[in-house]
Amino acid sequence: MKKSVIKKFVAFFAATAMVACLTACAGNEAATETQETKTEEAAVEAEAEEATGEAAESGAKVYKVGICNYVDDASLNQIIDNIKAQLAQSETDDVKFEILYDNCNADATVLNQIIANFQADQVDLMVGVATPVAMAMQAATEGTDMPVVFSAVSDPEGAALVASNDAPGANITGTSDFLDTNSIMNLIFTQNPDAKKIGFLYDQGQDASTTPITNAKAYLDEKGIEYVERTGTTTDEVMLAADALIADGVDAVFTPTDNTIMTAELSIYEKFAEAKIPHYTGADSFALNGAFLGYGVDYANLGVETANMVVDILVNGADPATTPVKTFDNGTATINTETCEAIGLNFDEIKEKFAPLCTQVNPIQTAESFE
Repeated sequence: MKKSVIKKFVAFFAATAMVACLTACAGNEAATETQETKTEEAAVEAEAEEATGEAAESGAKVYKVGICNYVDDASLNQIIDNIKAQLAQSETDDVKFEILYDNCNADATVLNQIIANFQADQVDLMVGVATPVAMAMQAATEGTDMPVVFSAVSDPEGAALVASNDAPGANITGTSDFLDTNSIMNLIFTQNPDAKKIGFLYDQGQDASTTPITNAKAYLDEKGIEYVERTGTTTDEVMLAADALIADGVDAVFTPTDNTIMTAELSIYEKFAEAKIPHYTGADSFALNGAFLGYGVDYANLGVETANMVVDILVNGADPATTPVKTFDNGTATINTETCEAIGLNFDEIKEKFAPLCTQVNPIQTAESFE
């Protein structure tokens, strides 16, 4: 055999061996990564089981609470954080809370699966944050004794979640972020008495927007003020709607506690600021994300009171059917000072004007989430 042929064979076998070695190494690395992931998951599960076991050994009663959030936004996340913190604060030597948390991200299919998972995990109570989650939980537990506590539902009666706010009548009750629309309208005309056209920006599919928009129309009809409606169901659509309102020449824009617009606020606030159009909204989280003003409940306190209701039902035996829906004083105005300056207004002057109409007037600067 010629030396050149021998060299070719040697090279071929060397290359084959190298490929086999690399394949084996890659396989080993993948297997190692998979094993590490499984180990981490097992560690988390083991930690939860250990905590539950420790509570059981100490004789403490462990309550499972399934919490589902509708979508990531500053207001709803603030509620979740405060529910968790308040439940932790409410623990004693005799009572512990195991929290199962998930977020459906506005996906109905995912939402239903989360609820099914809660039921399979045999939670003692479910918490639904925002109207769509509360309604899905109500449907899934109808005719059962599974207690459901909702939070951030603007119109519990209008959504048919309760027979009445004073006497819910079934297995569901909770806390409401009801919006006093007339108060926001009063702020608009206090800031600009000469406003001639008001824009409404909202998602028609959001139950939280239905009543406030109806009330705003009635308010403006009585004053003989023109209004124009623009709606959107996605961030892209909301951005187009904002452009349309600017083109419409509105003097101010009103948005209720609408989660779709809240999610899009960081994408639209600069448009309104550049056009010198103040955006009046139904929650302080809008102002955190750049809107001129947010008016409504303290969402941190809303989360605390939601947790207190959970404790009252699970630990003290309160009946959701006779536990009144908790509402709050909608008197706090939060003004984004950066946007205020951008649209040519002075914060101190605006605060002085708004003070007689509000419980508090608080400054805030643009950020993605509350600290």
